[in-house]
Amino acid sequence: MKLWGGRFTKETDQLVHNFNASISFDQKFYKQDILGSIAHVTMLEKQGILTTDERDQIIAGCKGILEDIENGTLAITEEHEDIHSFVEANLIERIGEPGKKLHTGRSRNDQVALDMKLFTRDEIVAINDLLKELLVTIHNIMKAHTTTYMPGFTHLQKAQPVTLAHHFGAYFEMFRRDRSRLRDIYDRMNYCPLGAGALAGTTYPLDREETASFLNFDGPTLNSMDSVSDRDYLIELLSAMSMIMMHLSRFCEEIIVWNSNEYQFVEIDDSYSTGSSIMPQKKNPDIAELVRGKTGRVYGALLSLLTTMKGLPLAYNKDMQEDKELTFDAIDTVKGCLSLFTGMIATMRFHTEHMEASAKNGFTNATDAADYLVNHGVPFRDAHGIIGQLVLTCIEKDISLDELPLSEYKKISPVFEEDIYEAISMKTCVDRRNTIGAPGEQAMKQVIAMNETYLKES
Repeated sequence: MKLWGGRFTKETDQLVHNFNASISFDQKFYKQDILGSIAHVTMLEKQGILTTDERDQIIAGCKGILEDIENGTLAITEEHEDIHSFVEANLIERIGEPGKKLHTGRSRNDQVALDMKLFTRDEIVAINDLLKELLVTIHNIMKAHTTTYMPGFTHLQKAQPVTLAHHFGAYFEMFRRDRSRLRDIYDRMNYCPLGAGALAGTTYPLDREETASFLNFDGPTLNSMDSVSDRDYLIELLSAMSMIMMHLSRFCEEIIVWNSNEYQFVEIDDSYSTGSSIMPQKKNPDIAELVRGKTGRVYGALLSLLTTMKGLPLAYNKDMQEDKELTFDAIDTVKGCLSLFTGMIATMRFHTEHMEASAKNGFTNATDAADYLVNHGVPFRDAHGIIGQLVLTCIEKDISLDELPLSEYKKISPVFEEDIYEAISMKTCVDRRNTIGAPGEQAMKQVIAMNETYLKES
């Protein structure tokens, strides 16, 4: 059944029907479409547009369709153009004439806008929950590793010693911001377009506030043209999901490097690894690589929808049908990646001794050695040069600053005494940095306590 056939004298060409139809993907909306219809007829009865009996028959019919779809006794078939046609045709078949009044006072334009918002709202909640699971996993790793020393990097070069808790804490902050972006999008989009009609409202005395309240929106949208042509919230969501994927991809890149034979900082669990068909020794970080790779897929959805929307005049245009498959795929991709990534890091083993050895051998305590000289009255620029000479000596001898004899220190500067070794130990280097946000154990415990409160309250 087509909802618009009266104007036409010829059947739509089958290829045109197939090209135009959206039911192959908008069937995801069956629940949202039915809930929206129930809200709509509830309001129509309150306004005297439908009788109580008509309302009750329509609601019972809609609930029956929903139950039959979910228990598998009613299949969504592609003979219908879209999910709206499918639901309405089945309703009329079940209850007869009252079913033909379902569409009173609305258009498919505001109906699909509603369905997409309801669906997106639910998916934002689901993504937010997955982000919280990831944050809890990161938080638990942070609590266990406040004294696990490792090199911090700039330019992928070893720079200064930090802790594993501090390094993972950087990603905690990123994913916390991702959750706040989702919350902002939810709040901004949470206005109900139903009742906007095709673009100019309706002559029926609808109570749009009532419909919005029934569906847990903050209120109705305030411009009917914008209501049916707004896809800003999807672009925002795709942007936020692109950011999530970018953060996951950066994290995966580091794990891939850390998992290599050269670093051996971590070992990914067998359940999140794969092997080689020809090289029996291989254990590949495929999940991390796939998450990194799928980032481009989500970026592509964002760019596609931006391009689709950039030249559209008001109000609704069929181009907007392209929003669905892109968004559905991006949502599924992000949810899958979050779930797998969380499982991967939760089961990962950390080789803490390799991390600390790497920090020592990378001269990450050189800055602290320079600070030692400054604290003994040597100007920083001179101290910088002295430590540079000491690093060259260590490189020639293939040892770390911790292993260099005091006699070698004194050859370059008589200021050095035995306490230099304590001053440049990994523990001292880290623990002296205790301003909020730094890697020192006390600073980290303060941040971890704040994170604990955040997770409990959100």
